[in-house]
Amino acid sequence: MLSIEDIKALIKEMDSSSISELKFEAEDAKITLKKAEAFANKTVVQTAPQVAGLQAAIAQPVVQASASTGSADLDENSGDDSSLHKITAPMVGTFYSSSSPESNAFVSKGSKVDKKTVVCIVEAMKLFNEIEAECKGTIVDVLAEDGQLVEYGQPLFLVKED
Repeated sequence: MLSIEDIKALIKEMDSSSISELKFEAEDAKITLKKAEAFANKTVVQTAPQVAGLQAAIAQPVVQASASTGSADLDENSGDDSSLHKITAPMVGTFYSSSSPESNAFVSKGSKVDKKTVVCIVEAMKLFNEIEAECKGTIVDVLAEDGQLVEYGQPLFLVKED
């Protein structure tokens, strides 16, 4: 089964390598990762239904390179307190704080979250990806604005863990 963590790991490998495109196909799953030439630090992900055992097939990186594409656009507040957990964008896309313009935000400053709490949506290529907190605690700061384009790895929320 291909999880969001597996996809994140693949994106990190792509960002730190000279690979510009990676395609993987199994019986009922397909994943394609591409780097746009004009935007070397952006990665596009397309996935099909998940397959059990796909994790083992993608666990080994194909190529290692020393190219670094870290984001220098981190919010100024994101480095203030190293004890806070950062919820980061798992992909390049558009940040949405709620499921629709008429709805309330999933979370706001002071909201209590657990590992499975949906904190926002990142839309990439017409796919709306729910982002979960992945930790238990209290939202201390919201670092992205509704409708803002976010980069892979960009901090979106700061959480004081319980």
